[in-house]
This record gives sequence, structure tokens and C-alpha cells, in this order.
Amino acid sequence: MAMVCLSDFEAYAKKYLPKIAWDFFAAGADDCSTRDENILAYKRIRFRPRMLRDVSMMDIRTKLLGTEISFPVGIAPTGFHQLAWPDGEKSTARAAKAMNTCYIASTYSTCTLEEISAAAPGGLRWFQLYIHRNRAVSQQLVQRAEALGFQGLVLTADLPYTGKRRDDVRNGFRLPPHMKLKNLEGAFEVCKMSLLDPSVTWNDIYWLRSLTHLPIIIKGILTKEDAELAVRHGVQGIIVSNHGGRQLDGGPATIDALVEVAEAVQGRVEVYLDGGIRKGSDVLKALALGAKCVFIGRPALWGLAYKGEEGLQDVLRILQDEFRLSMALAG
Repeated sequence: MAMVCLSDFEAYAKKYLPKIAWDFFAAGADDCSTRDENILAYKRIRFRPRMLRDVSMMDIRTKLLGTEISFPVGIAPTGFHQLAWPDGEKSTARAAKAMNTCYIASTYSTCTLEEISAAAPGGLRWFQLYIHRNRAVSQQLVQRAEALGFQGLVLTADLPYTGKRRDDVRNGFRLPPHMKLKNLEGAFEVCKMSLLDPSVTWNDIYWLRSLTHLPIIIKGILTKEDAELAVRHGVQGIIVSNHGGRQLDGGPATIDALVEVAEAVQGRVEVYLDGGIRKGSDVLKALALGAKCVFIGRPALWGLAYKGEEGLQDVLRILQDEFRLSMALAG
């Protein structure tokens, strides 16, 4: 079947992934209303296209904290890539490097940071961190990432506890025995997410800054109040995110939250967005409303499920072509 748009990859992944893996990737919290709203909100936004502009030459490159990427779409941090493809995050890293974009590797990777680095030397990679109750584990992860050449540290702020994802509860979701959370081996028994530290506050940004020279990007901001606090605590970037609708059901769609965050920040730090990006025109809408770049989560996993690194490159290429076309047609 010809893969023409991202929903083709979604249909393929749903058909061919084991049900427990598909349900895990697809899950939203509670009624999934925030998950679904992430997508629906884009459909309500309209362009005001301008005509007779010379669009024969277009430059779709951008920079993330000074590093150039080929177009403003990166790969958001998601866990357990081996559920989608045997090579897991190694394939993700290779695809991101091939497409010259940024890949944010998750704390909950099924490959080690070392394996991810070795798979695509020289690629632009950031490391996503959950702070665990055992602070030494988190400190060690940050220092490993920096030593391996990761170029940014992404602190996820919206997961003091794991949201209630009903299908995972029904399925009794656990990683298959042959898969491990490689970065945390030996640190504690895995998949008991209660080991996340629910006492983390803004003051812990100072603690993180004492551990590393990496720029800190905070992920999970949805309000102007928290955007202000992020700037005040010296972060270099904000990812407007609701965790793909997997945490608090009933929060805003990220594209709706973007406007107030971008207005509050006033260009003092870079603002990015994830959640609900399914077409190149969605990317353009996010940029028009104040994002510097967007990150894709589930669509990256669908690409992996289709053909590993090659499938993920296909997903990114389709978004790139659609984005370029949308820019041209919008003038």
C-alpha cells in the first residue's frame, strides 16, 4: 500500500503491532478527551492565505538553541521503542540524523544512551529526564548524557504520578521479559513508575543546573503562569505539552495553550510544541502561533512499526513535503 500521509502509518501500526503495544502507544488518560482534542483543535484553526507572493524559493530550515536543523519538526521523547521495532531507539536516532533533525531520547528507552549515541554519531540529540526519588540515579543519567555529547536536557514536568490509562490497566501492561529499561538497569525494579519523585518543584531546576552545562528545556508547560516561572528559573526552552493527553484529562490542547505561553515568554526563551501534529499544515499553524519547532510522538512510533528507521524517515519526509507545500500555498 502506498504510504501517502501519516494516517496511513497509523493504520498500518494498528493492524500489525501486538494489541498490548498498540494500546500502550495509543493510550490517553481517562476518557482520552485531551488526547483527541490535541488533534481536533488544529481542525478549527484557519489560515489567512496571501496570493501572488513569489514562493519559487523557500527555506524551511530553522535553529534549535543555535544548532541548525533541516525543518522545524523533531522527534519527541517516547518510551519503549523496541515495542515498535526490534532495533528500538537506535533506529530512531539513525532516522533523525539522516533527516538532519533533533531526537529527544527518553529516560525510558529500551536502548542505552551509549547505544543511541553510537548508532548515529554526530546527530543532534537531547536527553529527556524524569527525576526519580533516588536522586543519585537521575544525577548519573544527566552526567552520562552530557559525557556522550547530548546537547540539551529536557525535564518533563507533568508526571509526578502516571495518569490513568485504562487500556494499560485492563491489559496489565508490562514490558515483555526480553526488553529492559536499559538506562535504569539495576537502579530499581522497572515499570513501577511510583519511583518517580512527586516532590519535584521549580527549585529543582537550580539543582539540575548545578549538575550540568547543558541547556535545560522544560516540557509540559500549558499556562502563562508556568511559562513565566520557567523563564524566571533560567531555562533555555519550553515545550508546550500535555504528554500526548496521557496525564491530566481535561487540560487544554497544546496548540490552544501555545498562544498564551508564547505571549508570556515574549521571545525570551525558545518555545516548542508537541501533541496532535498529523500534517505539514499543522506544523505551519504551530509556527504561525508562536512555536519555533514541533516534535512528533506517536507518528514517529508508527513509522518505526512500518519499517524501522526507513519508515520513520518516510514519516518525516512526508511532513517535510507537506510543510513546504503549505508554506507555499499560504504565501
